[in-house]
Amino acid sequence: MKVNFDKSNQDLVAAARKVAQSLQEAGYEALFAGGCVRDALCGRALKDVDIATSALPEQVEQLFAGRTVSIGKSFGVILVLEGKYQFDVASFRSDGAYVNGRHPEKIHFCCAEEDSLRRDFTINGLFSEPHSGRVIDYVGGLDDLKRGVVRAIGCAQDRFEEDSLRMLRAVRFASVMQFEIEQETWQAVCRMSSKISRVSIERITNEVVRMICEAPKPSIALNMLRESGMLAEFLPEVLSLYGVAQPPQFHPEGDVWTHTCMMLDGVEAPRDPILALGILFHDIGKPSTYSYGPHPKSGEVRIRFMGHADVGVPMTGKILTRLKLPNALIDAVKELVGHHMRFIDAQKMRKSTLRRLLGLENIDNLLILNKQDTLCSNGDLSGWEFLVDQYNGFQSEPALPPPLVNGKTLMQWGMKPGPKMGKLLKKLYNAQLEGDISSLEEAKKFCGM
Repeated sequence: MKVNFDKSNQDLVAAARKVAQSLQEAGYEALFAGGCVRDALCGRALKDVDIATSALPEQVEQLFAGRTVSIGKSFGVILVLEGKYQFDVASFRSDGAYVNGRHPEKIHFCCAEEDSLRRDFTINGLFSEPHSGRVIDYVGGLDDLKRGVVRAIGCAQDRFEEDSLRMLRAVRFASVMQFEIEQETWQAVCRMSSKISRVSIERITNEVVRMICEAPKPSIALNMLRESGMLAEFLPEVLSLYGVAQPPQFHPEGDVWTHTCMMLDGVEAPRDPILALGILFHDIGKPSTYSYGPHPKSGEVRIRFMGHADVGVPMTGKILTRLKLPNALIDAVKELVGHHMRFIDAQKMRKSTLRRLLGLENIDNLLILNKQDTLCSNGDLSGWEFLVDQYNGFQSEPALPPPLVNGKTLMQWGMKPGPKMGKLLKKLYNAQLEGDISSLEEAKKFCGM
């Protein structure tokens, strides 16, 4: 069988072939390996190309002198620079015992067939001749690709003992590629799920974010994480959404977990990480605010989650900090969580309050979240439609224009700095947003000066 690498990212493939050709002309075997072969066979866009070779690391460095980085030399990997691209050139190797759940204690250089046997899944164990496209399959990966199966190479338990992150990778490949996890491989995931805690949180976070951003239906990934037991190990707060009932008159779709999964599925992939995480955590405060009983004022008896958005903001910050995500991303996700209920009262807001809402940095993502929140519950889009209409009305001017008056202006008018100045500036800006003042003269009159 042959694979056509020329359908996607031709410049990348041409550069990779140039590196492979240099190795071959020097007398070494050189093959495209792993994910690039899998993705090309599936018609997926190539993001990178890995090259496996019979050349030893020192020989690779000598051949590409001045264009290498020894980032993984101890594991037989040399980074080779070719034009604007960089390629992992890995010597064929077999691994010794794994001592830290990630890296082998020793490696042994070998042939292509032995190298394929140390990889994680059959669909990732394929090689291809760079120029002809001829596929070399020592592990049955072609059959599993055709059948849509994620299967561990050899004994699944051994592969997961070597690197426990492979359990998460199995879920990601299955959900993103819409494949099934082979039964014995899945049973090993479930049996060994607690060992995911051995993996660094940064590696776990990367896999989970990719799942919810790239999978056509993230609900498949989330349910596999829940059913296997892995979710309880690193995101117990998200697991707690499962089984939390909601008032059926507002949420006929079911519990908080079902609602959240439906929302993620409703946004087409690839998803902005801010939006995907915002959806995942938007109701994270519901389990701790759950109550059932009469409303203090109306007396209506039903399920409520009073203040769950406000409770969810610090929870989200704490969880995402634990996941070691960047502070800017954490702040953006917290903004979505904190404001996701405000569209309900948008039509009753003062103009200044509405403009502050529409002036949020992540208003585009918030509008998408709000639409999904409604579509996956009672379906009443009137509040969302009002917000979109108001938002569109501010396309010719900013929702939050620069303030007409600042502290320097007030001091020129004879006011001394202090708490009173701060309060007056806020009142002035609200009046500006309401349209009550539009010039310095009107502002000065507003201040009684």
